[in-house]
Amino acid sequence: MINRLKKWFRIKPDRKKTEQTSRFYHLENKLGFEIAPEHVELYRQALRHRSIVDNSRYNSSETYERLEFLGDAVLDLIVTEILFEKFPSENEGFLTKLRAKIVRGDTLFELALNLGLNEFLQVGDRAAGQGIELSKSVLSDVYEALIAAIYISNGYQKALEFVMWNLDKFLDFEDLVTKIDNHKSLLMEYSQSEKLSLPKYVVVTEDGPGHDKTFHVAVFIDDTKLGEGKGKSKKTAEQVAAKNALNRIFSH
Repeated sequence: MINRLKKWFRIKPDRKKTEQTSRFYHLENKLGFEIAPEHVELYRQALRHRSIVDNSRYNSSETYERLEFLGDAVLDLIVTEILFEKFPSENEGFLTKLRAKIVRGDTLFELALNLGLNEFLQVGDRAAGQGIELSKSVLSDVYEALIAAIYISNGYQKALEFVMWNLDKFLDFEDLVTKIDNHKSLLMEYSQSEKLSLPKYVVVTEDGPGHDKTFHVAVFIDDTKLGEGKGKSKKTAEQVAAKNALNRIFSH
């Protein structure tokens, strides 16, 4: 599998280890392991923004986007395995929601910043000075591209160990678990990660006297009703609607 992926990404050693710049040594220090000479170009690709295509030296397949496609799937599996082992008594719904909080763009952006990946991102001359190096969407994608590079060059186990180290060092699992019951927040994060419109909550009915009302709320994303909920306050009804929407999304 790994050998096929190496051919797929057309990895070609272009420089000897002794010829690497101090900047690349600095990247190795950030990652915590040494990059073999034959894999140097692979890691450069993982840190190459699409704006570099302006330069005739590179084509679109030689930027991080191709690796990000693979890294997204690898990271999903790794986080699933980590959570499965870390929370042996929790059900599928809990694990699915916690995984969604970890692999979302905001979290990956923070992991990328903590690793200093913004310092190594290569952008084209026309894009220089536009703040691309600190773009949330770009850095989250670069992090996934990096995972793909580790997977291709060193195998699944090394990628797993790297992600485990990142999560233990930079994330507070207790805080994530505490926040997992905020269904409205989770639904919003899901819609943002999927590049959908933000959830819209609509009161369908209000039943009962003024001092003891029951609210019936529906939640929509892109004009599609995903869930409904009832509660003694609008906020409670919205949380129930968001929870039902998430259950519907993750059950498919």
